[in-house]
Amino acid sequence: MTLNEVQDRIIEDFSIFEDWMDKYQQLIELGKDLPPIDDKKRTESYLIKGCQSKVWLDAELENGKILFSADSDAIITKGIVALLIQVLNQRTPKEIIDADLYFIDKIGLKENLSPTRSNGLVAMVKQMKLYAIAYQAKENR
Repeated sequence: MTLNEVQDRIIEDFSIFEDWMDKYQQLIELGKDLPPIDDKKRTESYLIKGCQSKVWLDAELENGKILFSADSDAIITKGIVALLIQVLNQRTPKEIIDADLYFIDKIGLKENLSPTRSNGLVAMVKQMKLYAIAYQAKENR
């Protein structure tokens, strides 16, 4: 599935919920399905700066594609990072760098988050793109 096909599927999945409480519940469920991050990566160096809750994010390059793993101590935040991983996982660095993450606005995520969670969302996207930039630079050497 292409990056945009995954985003379109997420938009479709969230469109069945009219109430934001139901959408939050969907985020919580997505967070529960997120595979746990390696305990060795639950350290300060993997924490995303700019998130009110703790979010650990790691990325590894395998066969030219980035594999993300993450965790959070907050259930909704964990669901948000799980959504981002659904879209960006197993993509090339270039795909991640060039990605227009339109699903965030289409499902109303940004406007229905508290300002601190919204800042955290921006910080998560930024960190994922920074990993992609770093791996792309490494590949181009």
